[in-house]
Amino acid sequence: MATIAISRRPAAIARQTTDRELLYSFLEQDRLYAAYAICDLGEREFARTRWGAAYDGDELIAVGMEYTGPTPQPLFVLGRPDGISAVLRDVIRPRAAYIAARTMMLPAVEAHYRVDPGPQMVRMWVDRARFRPYPATVQRLLPVEIGELNRLYQLGFASWLPSGAIADGVYYGMRVNGQLVSAAGTHVISPAARLAVVGNVLTHLDYRGRGFATAVTGAVTAELLRSCDQIVLNVRADNPPAINAYRRLGYIEHARFEERLIHRLGSPWPDITAPLRRLFARKETDPR
Repeated sequence: MATIAISRRPAAIARQTTDRELLYSFLEQDRLYAAYAICDLGEREFARTRWGAAYDGDELIAVGMEYTGPTPQPLFVLGRPDGISAVLRDVIRPRAAYIAARTMMLPAVEAHYRVDPGPQMVRMWVDRARFRPYPATVQRLLPVEIGELNRLYQLGFASWLPSGAIADGVYYGMRVNGQLVSAAGTHVISPAARLAVVGNVLTHLDYRGRGFATAVTGAVTAELLRSCDQIVLNVRADNPPAINAYRRLGYIEHARFEERLIHRLGSPWPDITAPLRRLFARKETDPR
């Protein structure tokens, strides 16, 4: 009787890495989706991150990135599901985190974490050719105005920003009778990769529906496009008014993904982080 050999793919091997060239080359395969992670390869942000890489033989098949700091922090994964599982099993192992992952990657995450429910997110992007300015009277915000900015964000954001966020980024606002009622800014910028992420877009509840946040987002985008090739942002999939507002500026959809709070299986953190889950569920950018 003939013997039939059944080949079996070897298990992915994961290890920690600080090789930024290796990581950049892998992340560039989906530059727009991996924009946050690519920007975090810069000198200032890289020291605040921890990276895992998974291999199938000599081939890099997945990466994971954890932003360091008090738990829960952002966690990003990209690549083949078995590689992602290996990274989360052996290298990147936070007790709780806010993960960003494509929907198809969630089963690999669920092998090690309980995943909270949440709305799907949309990654949108624009470049100079697509951008359509939104004429309005807006103001570039200065670091000394951080107090006003944080008072506005206290309406819908959990944490306050340091003045360095304005100094190192790009923030624009709109005022009514001297009061800051709408603002938009940046999460991270990479001059080397010529890539930036717009965020922290918020309009006071009393002033929504007037196009204010579309105007400040447009101003931030215009400024960033002076030195960047692509600008990206995230918006909840269940927020059509926000999506349409960004479309008016020329942004188009690149991908849909999951942004969820996750808890290590067997960890007591689901109970400890319950208040954070409620805050995370309420937090929403609305540029109306």
